[in-house]
Amino acid sequence: MKTFKKITLTVFIIFSLLFIGGYIYFNQKFTPPINTLTVSGNSGNIPIKWIKDGENNYSALLLPVNLKNIDNTFYMQLDTGTPTTVFYQKPLESIQKIFFLNKKFNEIFSDFNLNKMKITSSDFSVINYGNEINCKDSEAVNIIGTIGSDLLEKRIIILDFKNTVCSFTETINEEGFSDFEFKKRKILLPAKIGNKTLKLMYDSGTSGYELITNLEGWNQYKIPNSTEKHERGNAWGNTLTIKTSAANQKLEIANSVLQLSEITYIEGTSKIQKFLMKSSGMEGMLGNKIFINSTLILDCNNKKFTVKR
Repeated sequence: MKTFKKITLTVFIIFSLLFIGGYIYFNQKFTPPINTLTVSGNSGNIPIKWIKDGENNYSALLLPVNLKNIDNTFYMQLDTGTPTTVFYQKPLESIQKIFFLNKKFNEIFSDFNLNKMKITSSDFSVINYGNEINCKDSEAVNIIGTIGSDLLEKRIIILDFKNTVCSFTETINEEGFSDFEFKKRKILLPAKIGNKTLKLMYDSGTSGYELITNLEGWNQYKIPNSTEKHERGNAWGNTLTIKTSAANQKLEIANSVLQLSEITYIEGTSKIQKFLMKSSGMEGMLGNKIFINSTLILDCNNKKFTVKR
């Protein structure tokens, strides 16, 4: 009997240690690095540029940026699902060859401007991605990096989708704003569909989708027997099937009611991804498309937001 109790206790301790170890591992793995951005000034209105992909007119949200001592305008994608602002190596290398052949990377790419606002870091991450820039074509859209949610720790963002402009400011009147969660630089917004309360991550990187949800939600909210649009994707080495169907639901969010006209489900996500989604309490992701006729304002420091029609 004592031996059985001892074995049971040992098994319990092992599972407890595995659970604690797993929690620490995932907590560290998905905890973003220290925010190294220094921001000065407010931006004023910045024109939003949309990247189209086939029938999707809102596939990616780009903001024009300027680099010091270069007259050309470049672009960076605004991706609130990415915790850290990064540059792309291939376009930066071509900029270096064209404009600053004898200068080092960290001398050239230590800051950039979003209109009147300057963003500086002594430690910008550079990833092996992107394409060489094209300076000969005045219509070329040269994308040099991604603006992550670390910038939203420094400034309030106003996304006026209706007028296709974005701005960053230090202060704003927040009367009537609602609360939201900002964990590990992830934006989790409370919303309702019918009588169901949901916690939805705002990920501007999934720009062209209204609401991405799980299989249960997809089956619940889509119009029965509606045509499905299938796309291929890839994440963490997994091949994904992205299924989008028509919907006719009302999404209540921050005292506004938005029309949900389509619903998306991603098939092929890993068990780890599903576990992380479930453990965070997140029940879906909102892209930019759901807000396309609205203004979304996010104050991540005070965890206040609003949606204006």
